[in-house]
Amino acid sequence: MSAEFTWEQRDLHLRGHWTLEAIASLEAQLAPQPAAARVHGAALASIDSAGALLLLTRFCGDTTERIGFSPAAEKLIELIVARRATKVAKLPRAHGLLGMLERAGIAMVRAKNEALALLGFTGLVLERAVQVALGRRRLRLTATVFHMERAGLDAVPIVCLLSFLVGAVVAFLGATVLADFGAAVLTVELVTYSFLREFGVLLTAILLAGRSGSAFTAEIGMMRAREEIDAIRALGLDPIELLVLPRTLALIVMLPLVAFLAVLAGILGGALVGSLSLGISPGLFLARLQEAAELRHFFVGMIKAPIFALLIALTACRQGLSVSGSAEAVGRHTTASVVQAIFLVILFDALFAILFREIGW
Repeated sequence: MSAEFTWEQRDLHLRGHWTLEAIASLEAQLAPQPAAARVHGAALASIDSAGALLLLTRFCGDTTERIGFSPAAEKLIELIVARRATKVAKLPRAHGLLGMLERAGIAMVRAKNEALALLGFTGLVLERAVQVALGRRRLRLTATVFHMERAGLDAVPIVCLLSFLVGAVVAFLGATVLADFGAAVLTVELVTYSFLREFGVLLTAILLAGRSGSAFTAEIGMMRAREEIDAIRALGLDPIELLVLPRTLALIVMLPLVAFLAVLAGILGGALVGSLSLGISPGLFLARLQEAAELRHFFVGMIKAPIFALLIALTACRQGLSVSGSAEAVGRHTTASVVQAIFLVILFDALFAILFREIGW
């Protein structure tokens, strides 16, 4: 398709097909020229949006007189002119106190929407769990055991190492303060109470939120980005049953077990510091441990473990299923998953602390 133009003083005459295919040849013919006073299109065979845009930007202006154009060509050029005249209005950005309040309000609305979405997703997962319990759906036992190994068993070394180190730090700090009162031996009670009630399960939950929760989000998110979730639905399968329930059940089973090992590692770290630096022999440490370690303190920590596991798994899986489009979205939702899971774990830990305080535990 050929496209041509000629000048007669300030009048521009168009001929041929001014379409996308002819843009390259038209641009090759361009030379410095004043803007046309009038444009004649009687000999124009066809014109598309690319040709009209080239005409308006390189040969004439939006208000240049146009003569002899067909109604369709004239309508197309008018649409291009109208679109070029449309400007996106930019709202002024508020600064200072007003801007801070505006951003705080937006954050509150987003937090409310996230909470409602997580609550709805929790209801959906619980519905599927009830259906599995009633035999209306099948529990994917192989997938559950696989995730129990990956999310729980493989995390034992790092969780125990961190708990051991934190136990040693707590013993050092406790002894430093208590020595001023001549009560360094009470470091045993400090380490025991803190790990039985709080540190054991809290450290485990935070580590699994960063380790296993992020893995859940990334795995499901990539399946979502590659449209594998849509393929699962097209096969008549349920992504909640196939992907979410095995991961959730695996974390609920394994987090209390890993937390128990973390408690033992933390107490061992405190005992080692007491033996090497504080003059508390292993026999004395064990004797005071038996006196201080009431069973209710252990139950306080273990009761929280399944709740923390449920929060981590649901948050991670929901963020994974919310991914859309690209790898950048996977990274964004993975970050949101870890942040939200840790925030919820600490929030519920504080609520449990208030609850147990009120009931005398």
